[in-house]
Amino acid sequence: MKLTWLGHSGFRIETGDAVILLDPFLTGSPVFPDDKRGEAIKGATHILLTHGHGDHASDAVPIAKELSIPIYCIHELSIILGAEGAEVVGFGKGGTVDIGGAKVTMVNATHSASIDYKGGDPIYAGQPAGFMIAAEDHTIYVSGDTDIMADMEWMGELHQPDIGILAAGGHYTMNMERAAWAAKKYFDFKTVIPCHYKTFGLLEQSAQPLIDGLAGVNVIEPEILKPIEI
Repeated sequence: MKLTWLGHSGFRIETGDAVILLDPFLTGSPVFPDDKRGEAIKGATHILLTHGHGDHASDAVPIAKELSIPIYCIHELSIILGAEGAEVVGFGKGGTVDIGGAKVTMVNATHSASIDYKGGDPIYAGQPAGFMIAAEDHTIYVSGDTDIMADMEWMGELHQPDIGILAAGGHYTMNMERAAWAAKKYFDFKTVIPCHYKTFGLLEQSAQPLIDGLAGVNVIEPEILKPIEI
């Protein structure tokens, strides 16, 4: 399994027959190099979205059309993106889909979830979500944009993820200290990768508090387009 950070909350997840683009925010991202777009999306087979905000979903339809690949997301968001001509697969929390051999289960997140990048008033686009991605004898918990929530207790017990991709930049989501607390309280991660940080000045710029709070866990500060082998 290979995980490659695309900046912010975007990842390229290569596993089995799948190359999944998770929340690919490339165009307009302050941290993603424009000349590396082709490298980031090359060979992608699926797009997976946690919610409809522009810093997660604004590139989804253009990439889906360019590569002729489907977008997987919550039902209401799928209707909107499908109307723009993208191939979509809508599903809901508790639902599981097979993405090239990876079993992806949608789980809860606590955040907002409008489409806010088209101009005018935000458009209702379902609820925010996270994912449990089971592949190659690993389970990745993708928190999506969220704060700590009681649901993490049963999610950790039932799915037993060993890898956490945690939104931890603060301001819009839990910060590094809160993410560390949740990871210790509810999960037994072997590896944790922070995201949704460094992108903008109001977000946290360092993962050191997360590292300090998770002694014995391999906390990896990702670098853009540098693959992480699991």
